[in-house]
Amino acid sequence: MTTAQQPLPSGFGPASTADDVIKGIDLTGKVAVVTGGYSGIGLETARVLRAAGAEVVVPARDVARARAALREVDGAEVEPMDLIDPASVDAFAGRFLASGRPLHILVNSAGIMATPLTRDARGYESQFATNHLGHFRLVARLWPALVAAGGARVVPVSSRGIRFSPVVFDDLHFEHRPYEPFLAYGQSKTANALFAVELDRRGRAEGVRAFSVHPGMIIDTGLAKHLSEEALRAAGALDDRGRPVRDPARQFKTVPQGAATGVWCATSPQLDGLGGVYCENVDISPLVTADEEAEWRSGSALPGVLPYAVDPEAAARLWEVSKRLTA
Repeated sequence: MTTAQQPLPSGFGPASTADDVIKGIDLTGKVAVVTGGYSGIGLETARVLRAAGAEVVVPARDVARARAALREVDGAEVEPMDLIDPASVDAFAGRFLASGRPLHILVNSAGIMATPLTRDARGYESQFATNHLGHFRLVARLWPALVAAGGARVVPVSSRGIRFSPVVFDDLHFEHRPYEPFLAYGQSKTANALFAVELDRRGRAEGVRAFSVHPGMIIDTGLAKHLSEEALRAAGALDDRGRPVRDPARQFKTVPQGAATGVWCATSPQLDGLGGVYCENVDISPLVTADEEAEWRSGSALPGVLPYAVDPEAAARLWEVSKRLTA
């Protein structure tokens, strides 16, 4: 049975940082892979996990940039991998499995947002292909190492962007409808949340649990590079001087605050025996009710997750579709 989608409560909150939530946790002997671990919240996640004693591996499309960014994360490993290229994902996973190490933590933080319409070599829309299918393939290839850990956690980084779109199974790649960058982004983030639901259901018997997370709105990470300043102002993310707004109660967070929920999901003993849930503000999110939905979609700071993003039937269907698309 999937864990109830309701807060614990954890004792943490919107302003908690990654350092706050990992305090007192020793990861010596644990191995973590952090995609996107060389920028934004991924870099902060890699730093904090490494500081707690974990071996940290960062697969990166741009190896030189990753090594430069991780200079101060002593001992972090960088390996080449491009999520949108199946052969590259397979090669990375093959090298990791050949090392013989178990994998205790997999944080899927890499992603793209609101990009112009592009397609990969298979003809798949790039946001869905990168944010969801690339990570789906990565988890499948690393499965033996996750099981070998004897207790592993997978953390897909989703987003409040789920409000833009469910997974549109009849037209995943915008072949029959006009392309809209945020619809595609929303679909990919809903897919991340659904992936955690079904992955947890399938993996719990072998000790693999999954949690999706909304990190908050953190615009100084590079993820928002395709958005204009005007769009960011309209979203309330920039003040009248063009500076990032910092108000964690309204989801506008610093990088350390944005990394906190993912690190908590990856490491906290508070979540032992739980899984398959969407989390934010360092706790399990409540479901958005029908009465709350209009306010929630309007961009309010009301916490919660839309039911379609944690629906078990949709999650099972997405799993089967993803298997077919990734062969």
